Parts: sequence; C-alpha cells; structure tokens
Amino acid sequence: MPKSVPAITSGPSPVGPYSIVTEANGFVFVSGQVAFDPASGDRVDTDVAAEAAQVMKNIGSILGDLGLDYEDIVKTTIFLTDIGDFVQVNEVYGRSFAAEPPARSTVQVAALPVGFQVEIEVIAAR
Repeated sequence: MPKSVPAITSGPSPVGPYSIVTEANGFVFVSGQVAFDPASGDRVDTDVAAEAAQVMKNIGSILGDLGLDYEDIVKTTIFLTDIGDFVQVNEVYGRSFAAEPPARSTVQVAALPVGFQVEIEVIAAR
C-alpha cells in the first residue's frame, strides 16, 4: 500500500513542514501532539496534567477523523521535559485505555516547542 496523507479536520494544524498523519501498509502514524486547542489554535497553558489531557483529546480527535479510536493504537512515545512528571502524565494517559494499553516508551527531553511539557506520538493499526 503506498503512503498517503489523509485529511484531518479535528486536530491542530501542523506548525511546520510535516503531516499530522501519514498512513502506509495498514498503519497510521500520528505526529507528536502538544497541547494546542484545535478550535482556537491557542496553547493550553496550565499544568502538565492539563497539557496531557489536551494532547490525548487531540489524538482521539485525529484518530476519530480516520474512523479509529484509542483501542487501535499499537505504540506510543511520550516525551517529557521533566521525567518527574511521569506519574501525573501516566495517570491522565491511562484513562484513554480501558484494557490492553499499547506498547509505550517514555523519555525525558531537553525541551519541546513553545515551552510545552509533554508531547505524545502514536502509531495505530487499521
């Protein structure tokens, strides 16, 4: 199956030369999401738990545009600017997965764009 870039209407617009979603070989690759409110385009500027909640909401909206849901996610990567926020982010993240959560990596990074504290990327399967 050739690579395609499906149209997304619910998630935030890209802020650079990349696609929010790329699909190939039955997999859907969602670029790292940060806490932008897609309706206003504004940053959700609160604590790390609120950022994580907005990120997961954005991911759910993007997947929904493609007829997918959290249960279709097979792998995630969480980027944190402070690994000390792991417990708070993990609690918010975990609410999206009732059973059999996807494989996951969590790493601390030096910085994220626009001063965000958390970014999450996902891979889903059709």
